[in-house]
Amino acid sequence: MTIAFVFPGQGSQSVGMLRDYAGFPDVRATLDEASAALGTDLWTLIDAGPEEALGLTVNTQPVMLAADIAVYRAWRAAGGPAPDVAAGHSLGEYAALVAAGALPFAEALRIVRVRAEAMQAAVPEGQGGIAAVLGLDPDQITTACRDAAQGEVVSAANLNAPGQIVISGHRTAVERAIAGCKALGAKRAILLPMSVPAHCALMAPAEAPLGRALAGVPIAPAAFPVVHNVTVDTTSSSDDVRGVLVRQLTHSVRWIETVQALESRYGATHIVECGPGKVLHGLVRRIASTAVSHTLSGEQAIRDTITAIAQGAGA
Repeated sequence: MTIAFVFPGQGSQSVGMLRDYAGFPDVRATLDEASAALGTDLWTLIDAGPEEALGLTVNTQPVMLAADIAVYRAWRAAGGPAPDVAAGHSLGEYAALVAAGALPFAEALRIVRVRAEAMQAAVPEGQGGIAAVLGLDPDQITTACRDAAQGEVVSAANLNAPGQIVISGHRTAVERAIAGCKALGAKRAILLPMSVPAHCALMAPAEAPLGRALAGVPIAPAAFPVVHNVTVDTTSSSDDVRGVLVRQLTHSVRWIETVQALESRYGATHIVECGPGKVLHGLVRRIASTAVSHTLSGEQAIRDTITAIAQGAGA
């Protein structure tokens, strides 16, 4: 039996998302620790919102990192085993590195706040766009984006699951790509209410600020392998970890390949989404061939998953 953990990123946040973990003191303690590190009351933002403030990328990124680690600590406090391997979706990669002991929690929080600020500043408000496309394969997406670019930037940002891909770039180019995707037979292609076009070439100005923030932080050997979005591989070099985190800004999240690697290369038999919500759980179920997908979306889900994995180990 091999347990893989996957950590969600931006897009999984919601007001009140940690209320179902009331039985775990570690959750509130983790949020208090994060709030002290950033000088911001993250608990109140998560618990009471408003939704508009929680959805701002400069808030969402540190909030989701803190929430992921809070859930991980709750899992461990409940008697859940450490994973054998991990990965994170976009921002979730930072949570995976914190859980593995490679990045200090407080430093990681400060880094992702720099990351968020740099990403927000990279593209003037209103000029970036993101769209979800359903029903096309990566080659068709590449064709639609190439034809739609017309001197601007638009490309695949998140290869989330078969037939589920997110594109990003200049808003006007994204709108042209939406039309192109529909012409190629997409079941659905819609602009998303997000202003920061992550994981495309427009994020290049954010690389230097993030690189400077990462340069001053010690990166320790990970307690378990962390599969990176950019390379779909692990690395033991601290400089290489910094490099893949910077490159992630302008490169696609190769999530389909990542989940496939957790199964084929690392032998994952259980893949556990470690964070609030069930976004990655749904994606994993569409990608994994034999591994069982679990969520830790509340206190009961944590206890149910511990039981299910223990029964699997005894089978």
